Amino acid sequence: MIKKLQRKFIAVSTFSMLLVLTIIIGIINILNYQKVIQDAKNILYILSENNGSFPKMKPSHEKENNLQPPPKPKDLFHRNISPEMPYESRYFIVILDKEGNIHSTDTSKVAAIDTNTASNYAIQVWKSGKTSGFLSNYRYLQQKMEENTYFIFLDCGRSLSTFRSFLFSSIFVSVLGLISVLILVIIFSKIAMKPISESYEKQRCFITDAGHEIKTPLTIINANTEILEMEYGENEWIQGIRKQTIRLSSLTKDLIYLSRMEEPKNQLQKIDFSISDLLEETIQSFQVLATTQEKSFTTNITPLLSYYGDEASIQQLIFILLDNALKYSTEHGCIDVVLQKKGKNIQLFVYNTVEHITNENISRLFERFYRTDASRNSETGGYGIGLSIARAIVEAHKGKITADTSDGHSLRIAILL
Repeated sequence: MIKKLQRKFIAVSTFSMLLVLTIIIGIINILNYQKVIQDAKNILYILSENNGSFPKMKPSHEKENNLQPPPKPKDLFHRNISPEMPYESRYFIVILDKEGNIHSTDTSKVAAIDTNTASNYAIQVWKSGKTSGFLSNYRYLQQKMEENTYFIFLDCGRSLSTFRSFLFSSIFVSVLGLISVLILVIIFSKIAMKPISESYEKQRCFITDAGHEIKTPLTIINANTEILEMEYGENEWIQGIRKQTIRLSSLTKDLIYLSRMEEPKNQLQKIDFSISDLLEETIQSFQVLATTQEKSFTTNITPLLSYYGDEASIQQLIFILLDNALKYSTEHGCIDVVLQKKGKNIQLFVYNTVEHITNENISRLFERFYRTDASRNSETGGYGIGLSIARAIVEAHKGKITADTSDGHSLRIAILL
């Protein structure tokens, strides 16, 4: 149980860290990508407003300190133009006529693109019908001028390369950070879980010791009850004492058994045995009880299935599941037991009808002392510990036990061994 809790703690911590890193890295890289697009848009806007060239910049010594009129909207971007931008930007221009034929090309500002390639790029964008976007490493902008269509392609290869490098670097650093956090969480989770482990171990030892201590007074009470019965005869008070003594003895036995099954170093006496024969033998007595209670009891058991495990524990498991199905099935209800082989595993299904069960009940079904209907379970003598023992037995055999309902009026417990 503690190991499972520790694994959940590690999983939740790691997932939380992964989620936070993913969000942070995602936001940073999205902002970087948007910056690349925005810078390219600004340059393309400037080129489109100046007939495919950058506006001439006045030398710094020619700038006047006199007040100037407010800039026009199209000139607002010019404030971000550095003197080196015209020399750093690589672009080419293709002009198409209204029929989509090449009118002219200008590749004087780029060395990596020739006239044919520029023409192919422009025709490809023309056919797509888009006015802006990326084509390879080039950001393009379409502009209508009289009867012709201008396509300006800006080389964004350097910016995109920087963006990709940062993206891969951030992912790599995040993975290293996540691995480091995982190692630290594994180390410190043992320290964090130590008080819980010690508390759980003390609780388990207390249950075991108290259970053994309770056995002695229960034996004395039972012996004194027999003496009283011999002296005064049988009456309702003596019957009540004996009944409650039997119930308390059964509860004590179950608690000790559950505590033993949950011991980390619990040594099961594993042998090869026929689980099919064991199930059939255990079912016989329950079929008789089902018949007297006018309940339907059907089985589908694959013969000659063998299993390597603790035979006594598996028999206890089968008894608990069948007893649970018989006790809590509806009046004139149905019980169905299926045993089959699936690959290298063995599947056991126990199905029974119930009055009503919800998903909340299902999720808590294997908790200690949990009862879906406390009043009804008290009538049947249940303490809500049987399925906890069943889960402990299955987990001790490295198996899996689950419960589900298809209609809210039936319960199916599935075991994979």
